[in-house]
Amino acid sequence: MHSREIVDETLRLKALGMTDHAIAAQCSVSVQALRHWRYGTRRAPHTTADRSFYCPVCANGDVDPAAYSYLLGLYLGDGYIGHIRNGVDYLSIACSDTWPGLIEECAEAIPKVFPVKVFRVRRKGCTEVKGASKHWRCVFPQNGRGMKHSRPIVLDPWQQQIVDDHTPSFVRGLIHSDGCRVSNRVRKKTGEGWKYYEYPRYFFSNTSQEISDLLTNGLDRLGIAWKRRVEEKPPHHDAFIVSVAQKAAVARMDEFVGPKY
Repeated sequence: MHSREIVDETLRLKALGMTDHAIAAQCSVSVQALRHWRYGTRRAPHTTADRSFYCPVCANGDVDPAAYSYLLGLYLGDGYIGHIRNGVDYLSIACSDTWPGLIEECAEAIPKVFPVKVFRVRRKGCTEVKGASKHWRCVFPQNGRGMKHSRPIVLDPWQQQIVDDHTPSFVRGLIHSDGCRVSNRVRKKTGEGWKYYEYPRYFFSNTSQEISDLLTNGLDRLGIAWKRRVEEKPPHHDAFIVSVAQKAAVARMDEFVGPKY
């Protein structure tokens, strides 16, 4: 047990701006004790592990629907949920270092969906954008064991409603994760010989047919023409490749997706 004087002194030092670790060392108490005296059984306001009242499933919390739709697209393409401890998980979205603008957009979307602190981990050729919470498995119920193509990927009704209302953001997230905008070069023979033509098109590739279907369903809602083919990639699972090539369809995609940056 610590005296009332010690408790009051730690609160005074905190008000002066000292860090918890500095106060703990000066007053010979633990950091956990300091935080307990300030917050009781509540978590410190800046921690992110348990904020149940923000959860759209546990507490009917509100989320930014456009940001959620975009982040859901990123998650289905390049995201996963891992476990830390004590029921706390982390959401991780792998973003290629080739596109620094996408890293920033992902980092901005995460706290709009769930109010957590975002941090980044540098990997070879990519950056993992992360945030920790006890509720990521509620926010993204598509999580599970194994690769996404090895299990069903079906949106819950509340997710589907958000995606229906904010389809452009969802498509943008999918393209930013597993898609691209490229210049397609073709050769045609004319009376003057061979000529080369270039035109833009969008590609999306994913080994999950369900995720591919979510994209094509979104394109259908937006009235965007598309084609799909299956590319064999032994010994791995086949890849479902969606292309958007018609001039009007590409122009419509350019309105809300555009090239990666």
